[in-house]
Amino acid sequence: MKKALFYGILSSAFFAFTFILNRSMNLTGGYWVWSASLRYFFSLPMLFAIVAVKGNVKPVFEEIKKKPLPWIIWSTVGFGLFYAPLTWASEFGESWLVASLWQLTIVAGVFLNPLWGKKIPMKSLLTILIILVGVFFMQWENFINGSQQKNVINCVILIAIAAITYPLGNRKMMSVCEDRLDTPQRVLGMTICSIPFWILLSIFGGVAHGGPSATQSVQSLLVALFSAVIATLLFFQATNMVRNHPKQLSMVEGTIAGEVIFTLIGGILFLHDSIPTGIQFIGIGLILIGMILNCRVASEESVELE
Repeated sequence: MKKALFYGILSSAFFAFTFILNRSMNLTGGYWVWSASLRYFFSLPMLFAIVAVKGNVKPVFEEIKKKPLPWIIWSTVGFGLFYAPLTWASEFGESWLVASLWQLTIVAGVFLNPLWGKKIPMKSLLTILIILVGVFFMQWENFINGSQQKNVINCVILIAIAAITYPLGNRKMMSVCEDRLDTPQRVLGMTICSIPFWILLSIFGGVAHGGPSATQSVQSLLVALFSAVIATLLFFQATNMVRNHPKQLSMVEGTIAGEVIFTLIGGILFLHDSIPTGIQFIGIGLILIGMILNCRVASEESVELE
């Protein structure tokens, strides 16, 4: 269990690089379109190599050939319409703010349940309320500041879009794949099928802003390596180690909340992000509490189903 928790916490530290480096690229003049597109261009060969090592590439292409349109649509939703808005949001707030607001994906995930014929668990409504109150506290001071209102609205809207499209696209793809592909295979297939979206976005970026700088390219490569590969594999390994123990699994899944803390520390140390005010710290705390409680609720439901 200790090893699984360590892997989970370590994965959250690597996930934090996504928010820190995206903000860094924005502050140094990097266009958000390239920050988003390059991440997927660079992660594609990495994911391909990971799946190829086990000889599992062929089944991915066979699945895509069966239902190419659903693959392209939901991969674009789950990856394209998720990561592009999330990256764009870095223009409107500090890295820790974006990382904290990203936890709205928990809220979106719960309310998407009816699309799969599942009820919204009543126990989850309390955790959702806690998270939403935390978001309100984090944004309140900026919102009442007239000069920051537009940034607050833009940031919340963009992250709300990302928080909805990420679970929607991934759940739809799990339905399409059923149990025929494992997670690395599905992620590889979705990355492949989202490439047309990234190519179109890159063309727009090139016309509107020119090409990416060498520095932005290197930082995008690091995002792909740290987030798409290292963090994802560590997290999958951590959850796999305790997969048969619902309560322990919920604790490991809760370690993802660490990305907020690591992003906060990294943003302040390396990007000179502003330190959260007292009410914003309360908001961050409420979001973390809501996430942890949500994991506990999920574990209790798993036990009941058994």
